[in-house]
Amino acid sequence: MSAEQWIEAFLEAAEAERSASANTILAYSRDLRRFAEFLATAGKDLCTAERHDLEQYLQSLSEQGLAAATRGRHLSAIRRFFAFACEEGWRRDIPTRSVPNPKIKRRLPQILSIGEIERMLDASGSFGRTESEFARNRCLMELFYATGARVSELAALPVAAARGNPEMLIIRGKGGKERFVPLSPTARKALSSWLTVRGQEVAKSGGSRYLFPSRGKSGHLTRNHIYGIVKAIAAAACIDPDRVTPHVIRHALATHLLENGADLRSIQVLFFFNDTATTEIYTHVADRRLQEIVLTHHPLADGN
Repeated sequence: MSAEQWIEAFLEAAEAERSASANTILAYSRDLRRFAEFLATAGKDLCTAERHDLEQYLQSLSEQGLAAATRGRHLSAIRRFFAFACEEGWRRDIPTRSVPNPKIKRRLPQILSIGEIERMLDASGSFGRTESEFARNRCLMELFYATGARVSELAALPVAAARGNPEMLIIRGKGGKERFVPLSPTARKALSSWLTVRGQEVAKSGGSRYLFPSRGKSGHLTRNHIYGIVKAIAAAACIDPDRVTPHVIRHALATHLLENGADLRSIQVLFFFNDTATTEIYTHVADRRLQEIVLTHHPLADGN
């Protein structure tokens, strides 16, 4: 088998066996083919690559100015590929086994204040060209802030999950895993209003299985479309659009929950973080609140 055939077999397995998303498959394909092109310039391929080849590749990515997080993504894709190659018996070794991950300097997530979120929620109800878009955009914003969902999760949310005035939504996340997310009263109200309007709109266009339908190929609003809506709502709320993305709203919700007393474990479950390392980027909030508690409630806090 050629290196290209290896890559195709890996991508098919990732999609079928690991339920990898379309975006993940696309990233794997792009990263592996870039590595294969690098190897080809040295007269090698994926079948014969060794550890020093990978180290040289990662160095070349660094010299091209790629961030540590991006280089780490490349390394992760290559690791998964070689592990698969060994499972299939194509190789006897995994050359990535002892290659260290690029050191990533963790940055605190950019945060919107509660007041800024409230301004965006208010603006969303009157943003758009029609009453239908007003209702849809308000619902979209309310669900982002109520659930902390990723943009891809809301985009592909089936309307069946939202029927019957639910108190919770079932969100299907990475790897096809599902989690239950409670809805706030305002989110439920916005969802109910949108479902009423949506029913009228969908009846005209022949039906759709998605909560946020579109006439495009996917049948639902695309990631780019939703990003555009969120940034436009930010501008309407007099907030710099460069500061706002759906993921920033996700970070804001996690931070606001912590500031109001939620614990890190609850945040991990609600947001479906795979490990505590991701959750711990929010410990700056928990540490600040702990300091305030001590300074406010410690018996010697007044200095007497």
